[in-house]
Amino acid sequence: MCPRLLVSVRKHERVNSLIKAVGLVRFANRRLLLVRSEDQEAFYLPGGTIEAGETEQDALHREVAEELGVVLREPEFFARYHNDAVGRGDGVEVDLACYTGTFDGDPVASAEIAELGWFTRAEYAEHRVTAPAILDLYADLDPA
Repeated sequence: MCPRLLVSVRKHERVNSLIKAVGLVRFANRRLLLVRSEDQEAFYLPGGTIEAGETEQDALHREVAEELGVVLREPEFFARYHNDAVGRGDGVEVDLACYTGTFDGDPVASAEIAELGWFTRAEYAEHRVTAPAILDLYADLDPA
């Protein structure tokens, strides 16, 4: 995958809060690796919020280890998305920095992750609750 400097922005609403987050993009055979935390209905990228003093890559390494139980290798910036944050209330948006990378071993649902799976764009779109940033990412990964 080539790095992309893409930004998807919704500017028609007032932003009351912005969550800065990172996510791991693992896309193979037209399927994207997604996780669902215990307190959310929507599946999203493995990753999470950037803590004070962390770089995006530091946060990505920490979150991937916590959520998937694997060590991330060779992260490379892919794209950035700015969308409504699903399940966080009105006026809350996410600034999601997406990275590609590899890891050794098989990912397993760890920490707060209730389940993980590999989904095609169509399969994801069928879920009752979807994340706008993930829909935009699918449009870039699999435009068909």
